[in-house]
Amino acid sequence: MKPLIAVVGRPNVGKSTLFNRIVGERIAIVEDTPGVTRDRIYADCEWCGRAFTLIDTGGLELKSEDEMWTHIRAQAEIAVDSAKESSVVRPVVLYVVDGKTGLTTDDSLVCAFLRKAAVPVVLAVNKIDNGYSDTVFDFYALGFGEPYPVSAAQGKGIGDLLDALMEVIPVSAVEEDPDRIKIAIVGKPNAGKSSIANKLLGFERSIVSDIAGTTRDAIDTRLDVGDDKYLIIDTAGMRKRKAVDEDIERYSVMRALLAVRRADVVLIVCDSTQGLTEQDVRIAGFVHEQGKASVVVMNKWDLIEKDTHTINAFESKLAEDLKYMDYFMSVYVSAKSGKRVDKLLTMCKKAVENSRRRISTGVLNEVMNEAMRISEPPSKLGKRLKIYYFTQVSTAPPTFVAKVNDSALMHFSYRRYLENALRKSFDFEGTPIRILVRTNNEKTE
Repeated sequence: MKPLIAVVGRPNVGKSTLFNRIVGERIAIVEDTPGVTRDRIYADCEWCGRAFTLIDTGGLELKSEDEMWTHIRAQAEIAVDSAKESSVVRPVVLYVVDGKTGLTTDDSLVCAFLRKAAVPVVLAVNKIDNGYSDTVFDFYALGFGEPYPVSAAQGKGIGDLLDALMEVIPVSAVEEDPDRIKIAIVGKPNAGKSSIANKLLGFERSIVSDIAGTTRDAIDTRLDVGDDKYLIIDTAGMRKRKAVDEDIERYSVMRALLAVRRADVVLIVCDSTQGLTEQDVRIAGFVHEQGKASVVVMNKWDLIEKDTHTINAFESKLAEDLKYMDYFMSVYVSAKSGKRVDKLLTMCKKAVENSRRRISTGVLNEVMNEAMRISEPPSKLGKRLKIYYFTQVSTAPPTFVAKVNDSALMHFSYRRYLENALRKSFDFEGTPIRILVRTNNEKTE
């Protein structure tokens, strides 16, 4: 495992801004409001050939008894413990303080918390936009050695801070892991996405609360099960556009949409007690348009009064509402009790394998020629569509090109017929497929 560096500090001192600056992209949501970051956010980084993993945490409000601040404090404590237990040689905590506000009583409380954790600490004094300030000297009183003045917003002093961090972490090479299956968990607020993520991982990775909108960032966590490697991406709930009125929530939804785009497979989590709502159908439609393999997860199944026909009624409703993605895979789970949650990884793996399936040109044309013998291509104004051959040009999603005499003659219903013929002959369950129609003089990108 790469060395872990946990970014810790009071609320609104600029931890997420500094995190984004070091990572080099806007991963954590940044807003001038205390408590925006709630869960732990991980990102792999490199500095001068040295690899490490940076953890952004929520602000430590140690005196507050508010439910959400209690959750955030627990997440920060887990981050510090992770750095303490998991690093190869020496872990480190990057303690961020506010140079504009100066030394406060709360800083002393956080300082006592870090001393109790018994991990090396590098002190960063943020919001020093003019290069230096007399307030920097006040932070020597915390007893963590030299304070490093930085401006996360302007990028000043970051190099010196990273050099100091490199002195206390072990050497680790940068490693890519292309075989890891990325699973994005999406759905409406309070559908149980974080509960499912935690149940899959086996520990409280994300804050779980009855408060809608608890999760804000897209949270990546690695999971290894035997030889199979996964990356679980827990995302914020996606409400209707007109219902999104805060900038923070708007950023959260953007993170969720980006998570879908970079995922290999998407778990579309729905609340069984509400059934499949209009917003669930919209979310599923976005996943379909992005060409992603998916599994429809009906959560809170333990709260449904059931008889022998209940599941059939739900399946019929899903088939009716998701006509445009009749390839869907569905599973009925209870994140609270853990019932059937163990099936999710197996289904995700199967959906990804199907999305990466490649068919040889010879076998593909045998199947499609048989389909065309059963139902001839359509004609228009006396001119009949001629399909010369098929070939597969890409995977994830499986994409096929049909070379024809005139692409305008291909009716959408016949294209759908050809797609159904493909699905009947090959296992493409859980993934969309694309059929592109090109004339001989058209190039295929």
